[in-house]
Amino acid sequence: MSSSASSTRLSVMNMAASLPSVSGYSSATSSIYKRTANTNILERHLNKTRGTEVSVNAFAFLFSEMLQYTQKRVHGIQDLERKLNELGYRVGIRALDLLVWREKNSKRETRVLGMLYFIHTTVWKTMFGKQADSLEKSTENEDEYMISDNDPIVSKFISVPKDVSQLNCGAFMAGIVEAIMDGCQFPSRVTAHTVPIEGFPLRTTILIKLDKEVLEREEQLK
Repeated sequence: MSSSASSTRLSVMNMAASLPSVSGYSSATSSIYKRTANTNILERHLNKTRGTEVSVNAFAFLFSEMLQYTQKRVHGIQDLERKLNELGYRVGIRALDLLVWREKNSKRETRVLGMLYFIHTTVWKTMFGKQADSLEKSTENEDEYMISDNDPIVSKFISVPKDVSQLNCGAFMAGIVEAIMDGCQFPSRVTAHTVPIEGFPLRTTILIKLDKEVLEREEQLK
């Protein structure tokens, strides 16, 4: 990365090395493409795309481009994290609609732990390909819970320059969680914090601070 203005740009690391070559496509892949090329994505049945994985390369590239686009339109790290949170919130609202539609046999969660476990497992697997690494309750504050990801995909392929070294890309994930909590009637304030441990320097903890009304309802349901 040069010392010019381009040094402040957030970029994808080693993406080109992992991209498949054109010659790597098989005839089977070609035939699948021919069958689906004329299919309008809006006409596909939502359940038929269930379990379909998005290329990590594609996700990392798009997320990096989103970061660079947003970085040019903000002032400071806090403003950038706020924008990432807002973008994540928009994704979370749409993801919740899709998950609720697909999980037709699931019950509506009314308890805090059930809701958090849903995010820890189902939401994380859907959005990031694996469940979160831990779900904990704060020992200091009754209204705080933490979901941790040891190797968050939103930070894995991002090279952060020294002048914005305090940036936490997990703000995007926090926005997704906050949208799902709000959409399921568990209003909360959700933030992302880097909490590195040995072997996992990018470990991110999503801190969920529940609104007072959620705690009052939880007491009534006991």
